[in-house]
Amino acid sequence: MKLIPSNSAPFIGASVFDFDQLREGMPAILGCGYDGTTSFRPGTRRGPDGLRRVSEDGIETYSPTQDRDLEDLVFADLGNLDIPYGAPEAVIDALYEATQEILETGAKPVILGGEHSISPGAIRAVFEKHPDLMVVQFDAHADLREEWNGTPHSHACAMRRTLDFLPAERLLQVGIRSGTREEFTEMRKHQRLVTPNPEALRQKLAEHEGVPIYITFDIDIFDPQLVSGTGTPEPGGIDWACFENLRECLDGREIVGLDIVELAPDLDSSEVSSVVAAKLLREWLLMMR
Repeated sequence: MKLIPSNSAPFIGASVFDFDQLREGMPAILGCGYDGTTSFRPGTRRGPDGLRRVSEDGIETYSPTQDRDLEDLVFADLGNLDIPYGAPEAVIDALYEATQEILETGAKPVILGGEHSISPGAIRAVFEKHPDLMVVQFDAHADLREEWNGTPHSHACAMRRTLDFLPAERLLQVGIRSGTREEFTEMRKHQRLVTPNPEALRQKLAEHEGVPIYITFDIDIFDPQLVSGTGTPEPGGIDWACFENLRECLDGREIVGLDIVELAPDLDSSEVSSVVAAKLLREWLLMMR
């Protein structure tokens, strides 16, 4: 794995920065700032460092809702993956190999995007280690297109490429409110579409007890009034209180991998979007204890 230093300090509370120091069960943050297939507004290449930059002064290490503190969690921030710019295939492959290396140490991959096209690379590596893996997608968009703008590896195809190897019944798609007629027909047919309601999510998770979970979290699930710094904002999203209720549904479950994607910090001069993303990362890290 070829790493390049972050332009920002490590994420707040990170206590290990050397790949050789990774240990069993330790969350390991890795940035993958790619935005080669963005179809509306670019800028997600700056997502990993934008999130890190605000974490030092923008959030606390303590989560009052979970009564847990990052100071009690040993986790790593490895910096950013050195990725080729251009077509997405090489980036996805590079992230797949990097995720494999993290998993070989026993650590848990925590990927900071970057656009959603990168996620299948990380998910595939985790799926190969955990064949009974379940993926929970939090997103505004279905991302089930076979191809978009001339490539089958667009950010609009992220879940379609994931379903190339993941069984259809092992994907839950939470909060989707934008997509084609065909995408919604498919999600309903396979009963993968979950309204952003904690009771609905809890019921679906109950059908998959005891399995490891990978969370892929596109921040455009939030309403643009809260998170405007994303490439494809979509009205009608969730607020922070709704997120907390949804997150609680996963408390106690085995989360073996995570990505947070589609933050474009330069599109929100207030930096509120970056602060939300940083707080989001804190909450998920504390769930991976």
